[in-house]
Amino acid sequence: MPRYADSERHALADLLLARGPEAPTIIPEWATRHLAAHLVLRERRPDAAAGILLRPLRGHAERVLQEFASRPYPQLVDLVRHRPRWSPLSLPPVDELANLTEFFVHYEDVRRAEPGWQPRQLPEDHQAALWKRIPSLARMSLRRFPAALLVQAPNHGEATVGAGGDQLRLVGSPAELTMFLFGRQRVARVQLVGPAALTDRLRTAKLGI
Repeated sequence: MPRYADSERHALADLLLARGPEAPTIIPEWATRHLAAHLVLRERRPDAAAGILLRPLRGHAERVLQEFASRPYPQLVDLVRHRPRWSPLSLPPVDELANLTEFFVHYEDVRRAEPGWQPRQLPEDHQAALWKRIPSLARMSLRRFPAALLVQAPNHGEATVGAGGDQLRLVGSPAELTMFLFGRQRVARVQLVGPAALTDRLRTAKLGI
């Protein structure tokens, strides 16, 4: 079976080298070297990776991230390109589950920071692999949102999420829905249908894991 996590990993490494260490990303506080350091920390330093989610450990995570970011950039990107020999995230089933959306989103974080970008034309099976993660991601990201929200990817599926209330529809390709649900609403090309106050709120809500 295709390994889409690997293809996204290598595409991102190529793009990081092409753009250089100080290129912008759509994450305001990160240039490309910081994004690369985040990915290396996540896979190779589980002691610091916990700080991505746990506030008390964020100071340690930030120090480790800065240490990685200070390395020679080609060396840093090489660590992004190659999976560590041992990591919970390196096991083949876990790699595809945990890393496909991670590397897809961060690839787009770099390419969508440049003017004139257009959505990639991904094969349907690649889109289908992204869709598999969207129902659970949507339930997690939107579990407290005050609406009954129908998430639809034409030709792939749909999921109903949210805390209930007024009806909203979020429609897009699996790739664009992934970006939206990971908190990249301003660069996600989706359609939102429903009361204006709710659609405006969703477009600026803090989403993601």
